[in-house]
Amino acid sequence: MTQLNNPVYTALCSLCGGAYFVMEGDDAYENIVKWLVETPPTKTQVEAEVLRLQAEYDNNEYQRQRAVAYPSIADQLDTIYHSGIDAWKLTITAVKEEFPK
Repeated sequence: MTQLNNPVYTALCSLCGGAYFVMEGDDAYENIVKWLVETPPTKTQVEAEVLRLQAEYDNNEYQRQRAVAYPSIADQLDTIYHSGIDAWKLTITAVKEEFPK
């Protein structure tokens, strides 16, 4: 369902601002054995947060693809030095076009 390693844990950390719970077992909401916050999030809130985080992850796929495709900073600077800023712009534009937002 999700690309997150442990979607419930990730959603709980997002909602609670950190690890304010003790979880045993798998990533099910029911496996929380102790809350360390006064008002813990409901299961519905956690499920909604899992979906929101997954959508955010999916929508940023282009960023992960671009990060791999861009030349290293050293190579980019070398291109600017030897071939000029316009050559560098062509390289960057090609990656942006290959992986659009």
